[in-house]
Amino acid sequence: MSNNKTITSALISVFSKDGLEPIVKQLNAQNVTIYSTGGTEKFIKDLGIDVIPVEDVTSYPSILGGRVKTLHPKVFGGILNRQNNDSDVAELVDFDIPQIDLVIVDLYPFEKTVASGASNQDIIEKIDIGGISLIRAAAKNYADVVCVSSVDDYSEFLELLTSKSGATSEADRKHFAAKAFNVSSHYDSAIFNYFNANHDIASLKISETNGKVLRYGENPHQRGFFFGNFDDIFTKLHGKELSYNNLLDVDAAVNLINEFKGEAPTFAILKHNNACGFAQRDSIHQAYVDALAGDPVSAFGGILIANTEIDKATAEKIHTLFCEVVIAPSFSEEALDILKGKKNRILLILHDIDFRETTVRTCLNGILVQDRDNKTDSVADLTHATNNKPTQNELEDLIFASKICKHTKSNTIVLVKNKQLCASGTGQTSRVDALNQAIHKAQSFNFDLKGAVMASDAFFPFPDCVEIADKAGITAVIQPGGSIKDQLTIDYCNENNLAMVMTGTRHFKH
Repeated sequence: MSNNKTITSALISVFSKDGLEPIVKQLNAQNVTIYSTGGTEKFIKDLGIDVIPVEDVTSYPSILGGRVKTLHPKVFGGILNRQNNDSDVAELVDFDIPQIDLVIVDLYPFEKTVASGASNQDIIEKIDIGGISLIRAAAKNYADVVCVSSVDDYSEFLELLTSKSGATSEADRKHFAAKAFNVSSHYDSAIFNYFNANHDIASLKISETNGKVLRYGENPHQRGFFFGNFDDIFTKLHGKELSYNNLLDVDAAVNLINEFKGEAPTFAILKHNNACGFAQRDSIHQAYVDALAGDPVSAFGGILIANTEIDKATAEKIHTLFCEVVIAPSFSEEALDILKGKKNRILLILHDIDFRETTVRTCLNGILVQDRDNKTDSVADLTHATNNKPTQNELEDLIFASKICKHTKSNTIVLVKNKQLCASGTGQTSRVDALNQAIHKAQSFNFDLKGAVMASDAFFPFPDCVEIADKAGITAVIQPGGSIKDQLTIDYCNENNLAMVMTGTRHFKH
């Protein structure tokens, strides 16, 4: 027996009328009986198309300021009846319930209302009750009913309606039912997260409806996906599609450069989520030149990001380097012309947005969630632990180094001199190894570490690191403090004229 069904009746109740007109006209051309409510009913009437008000079916007007329009047995009976069930069909006749084959709904814009900064009362009124109920009912009964649950699906449905003259297969209806439950589950998650903004209920609801299939994951044998609205954060100007690894590096780059928002021209070069070059100067051109000098080898194939507009002179220098992605708040026209010279180079304009306050990652058979590390060390946070106090130049370098350290994989040590990253030791199993790695790397690129400063993401359990740093020429140290053996480290610094400040805040990044 065929499971194809032809649409003969439709209930339409939508918030957004965009794209609805051609659907209504096509339904009318196919002699479909249309039921509707409120503003949607008026919209259809204004097209000169016959429409039956729902209140004529229910014998009830829209009440409570429009809060109750479709919530009635004659509406939901028309949707939920099983057309192959003799008892259901008989009850439709007994209670004078019209058969409904198609439900088109577009919900109140709850998320947009929240994002607009509207009052709590306005937000509450945008919690759709009738619409979400219609969606769930129609999707549940996909065996007999087509459910179009969002304005985003209007064009797809119109194509189906036109190409098949109103007939649908069970596979068609199940497809739209899946879309409907995607809409309803996302909608309910957004409402829950609004009510649970303070996380009083220990429950995690994550729903992203904008999904993109990536070429692959970290490696070609792994599948990869990105869920989120990339266009909220960036305007992509040029280049190939971003990969899974590109996106991870871009995320790291954006979080790092945001620490320097509104400051003097600053340029960062990242590789595998860590800064391999970083500098702040009077011009973005010089900032790039000095960032690149930090590690021109690792910069190959890296992610470049600036906190100010990239100009022609900077673009000319960048163009000589193979790099995957270049990010900035803006590019001059001349810079764009130059950088577009490599067809695969990805160019992104970074928008000024706020990121989510929590971070999420999988762990074992579950998920770890934590507050974002929004603490940025400042001069006001510092405790001077040693007799020798840092100079003003050292103090500025210490804060500069601390910001970089916060965004570098633990265990990490960051070495800075004159607001230039000399080197960092990243992701090491011991802090001594991290420091030795940083010193060796700085020396291999001919940095003079005399007068440089050192930042550590966590405390020193022993004085060995400050001793190694002292012998390399480093004169000032910033670290969280908190070890039961802090005094040993302080004593070494006092005995050897090193300045050390403590922040009281650890910045592990695993």
